[in-house]
Amino acid sequence: MYSIYDLKPAFQKILRPAAGLLAAHGISPNQITIAALLISGSEGAAIALQPEETWPLSILPLVLFIRMSLNAMDGLLAREYGMETPLGVIINDLGDVVSDAIVYLPLALVPGLSAPAIISMTMLAILVEMTGVTVVQIGVRRNQAGPMGKSDRALVIGSLGLVLGFGVTPGLWSDMVLYMVNLLIVVTIFNRIRKALEIRLI
Repeated sequence: MYSIYDLKPAFQKILRPAAGLLAAHGISPNQITIAALLISGSEGAAIALQPEETWPLSILPLVLFIRMSLNAMDGLLAREYGMETPLGVIINDLGDVVSDAIVYLPLALVPGLSAPAIISMTMLAILVEMTGVTVVQIGVRRNQAGPMGKSDRALVIGSLGLVLGFGVTPGLWSDMVLYMVNLLIVVTIFNRIRKALEIRLI
């Protein structure tokens, strides 16, 4: 199934000049990964400390976009500038799941949003990323099958934050959005497992 992740090659092409500039200044992929983690943590802290304020929610799309950009650039630096290391692989995968947790879990404190839906979404988001790591153990390259991968979640939750940031009151509509994300993450987990097994059998 299609995912926003399918646009990554085109996105990386746009970011390639910036990645080259970072490489020229000695910036490592690990530093980029840590920067993305810190940005996510700062946004999560802003939401957690001021859950009734709209401004942290209104900048959520920007924060998630910056995080995605940094995640794309750390990969470019690692592969195209010979900076890939075992430690970098570990930090990259851990950084993804930790960033998801620290930016999404504080949304459970926002009045009107469904805390159970947000907590389950965060847990499923970790599980879907772990699925990608696990399939490597059977000799299959990690796949990014959709429909609700990391980039897709960022788009939906970022859009939700923007709408709430404009002062729209959460309610049944926001619950439906969150539970739909939950359902689609479950579908994504099964899709990634199925695709990995299909490749394994070829």
